[in-house]
Amino acid sequence: MSPPRTSMKIAAEGRRRAIFAALAGNLLVALTKLAAAWWTGSSSMLTEGIHSLVDTGNEVLLFYGLARAARRPDPMHPFGYGRELYFWSFIVALLIFALGAGVSMYEGIVHILNPEPITDPRINYIVLALSALFEVGSWTVAFRQFRVVKGELGYLEAVRRSKDPPTFMVLFEDSAALVGLLIAFCGVAGSVALGDPRVDGLASILIGVVLAVVAVVLARESKELLIGERAEPRVVEAVLAIAAAHPAVRPPTAP
Repeated sequence: MSPPRTSMKIAAEGRRRAIFAALAGNLLVALTKLAAAWWTGSSSMLTEGIHSLVDTGNEVLLFYGLARAARRPDPMHPFGYGRELYFWSFIVALLIFALGAGVSMYEGIVHILNPEPITDPRINYIVLALSALFEVGSWTVAFRQFRVVKGELGYLEAVRRSKDPPTFMVLFEDSAALVGLLIAFCGVAGSVALGDPRVDGLASILIGVVLAVVAVVLARESKELLIGERAEPRVVEAVLAIAAAHPAVRPPTAP
């Protein structure tokens, strides 16, 4: 009879499942959005396609980070490779900022300076609806996994205390994607209703702002883990209590 799975193994499986769901969803969404952008000439749709491509690459990097971090300790790295996960999580945050936010803002500015009308908005609406369906599925998997990991902590407190970046990174990416889809829809609808394609460019800039905010938050959390954080006070207290209860440990004597 095989031994029961530990909570750590269950959490790891859930984490990989969330990343895989995000990877599959983002790839489908990216291909759909880019095809629609090529057909209609929508700036915000092109921006959303680039955003989804960046997210797809990010999931690949998170998978790579998980594999690197799982390597066994060796003479060169006696404490293992666990912090590689933090490094690659930091790289993901930088990519969201540089490629996701940067390209989105650039594309929006170009579209405002050189506006091009949307040729077939119905295609955009269909693509946005399909993309939202894919993203909601991915977000649901990530949210359920994060809810299991966070336990009784609040959501923001769980992010601050988490030592497992992929758990909240995937949720943040999917949340930003859903917000971006809403902005893209408003951009397309506003451009059609007002007859002004610059509204679509403005939507691209707003999507870039959302991605920049998410990237800064993720980079900050990854940086703190990368440079090292002390253990939670309750963990320190538990370790001290175990050590104090051991008969071979003597309490410190006063000088």
